[in-house]
Amino acid sequence: MKRKLLALSLLLSACMLWFTTPTMAAGSEEDKTSFIMHHVKDSHEWHFATFGHTHVTLPLPVIVYSGDRGLEFFMSTDFQNHDTHAFGKEYAHEGYFIDEHDHLGRVDEGSFLELSITKNVVMLFVVLAFLAWMALSAAGHYKKNGAVAPKGAAALIEPIVIFVRDEIAEKSIGPKYKKFVPYLLTLFLFIWFGNLLGLLPGAANLTGNIAVTFTLAILTFIITNVNGNKDYWKHVFATPGVPPAMLLIIVPVEIIGLFTKPFALMVRLFVAITAGHIVILGFIALAFIFESFAIGIVSTLMVTFINLIEILVATIQAYVFTLFSAMYIGSAVAEHAHDH
Repeated sequence: MKRKLLALSLLLSACMLWFTTPTMAAGSEEDKTSFIMHHVKDSHEWHFATFGHTHVTLPLPVIVYSGDRGLEFFMSTDFQNHDTHAFGKEYAHEGYFIDEHDHLGRVDEGSFLELSITKNVVMLFVVLAFLAWMALSAAGHYKKNGAVAPKGAAALIEPIVIFVRDEIAEKSIGPKYKKFVPYLLTLFLFIWFGNLLGLLPGAANLTGNIAVTFTLAILTFIITNVNGNKDYWKHVFATPGVPPAMLLIIVPVEIIGLFTKPFALMVRLFVAITAGHIVILGFIALAFIFESFAIGIVSTLMVTFINLIEILVATIQAYVFTLFSAMYIGSAVAEHAHDH
């Protein structure tokens, strides 16, 4: 198993260097590090590699709605210089432009709603499709063969289902855990697959996008508070055993706590995944900044080591997010015995 992980990490490191070398081998130090933030941020196109002056990219739909012009559809290539693939206001199309920071704007500064399918949105579809394929494959296996030893996708999914059900949901939520297992299982698999697929060369930084982690945290917040029982809300607005005068302090703290819990979930996943990507790409950039063969060897070894850590972190972060979500839900549905 250790050999397989090491081989996988070396392969990822080699692919990352292969993808970035043609782009970063020449240019200023700023050019040699610009790919780091380009990878971390979202984009209106999916850039895979550059070979000389040839850019391997996937153009993505730009969808805009405005009150005066209605719904409009474009492609990201409509807003680019066709030779350099650069964005800018000078390449405006039909009154819209994408600036050098990849933000969509309107020449007349009018208001509009952007509904574009960006790189992270495409990555979201990829992760969801992969998750659906794994789940349906596992379900098809049991439907066809019954309760037999799992094979294929079922061999991967079954241990995760049992682990999430028994070690996370039941232990953290209690007797009412079955109701929440589907959500917690989906949460774990989505974050885990998103983290692992995001480590592939050229992949998008989906779970390192704060909009994605915000949405996941909001889902946990809604499920927790919608299912909160009277004991849960009594603890928030009339904490048992607290003198009435102290409630003026305790109640605001409890209300703030309702929001800080999902906020902590959001930030923890966002920071852990984004930091890992930046560190890996930062070590790759060192080889081109110093233009040294020795630095390149050290950089490759460090990237290999960090890739191994990131594979572990991908699993840990999925576990932590799911565990804390289960704990918050458990605190909301728990029944408390009160002395009369």
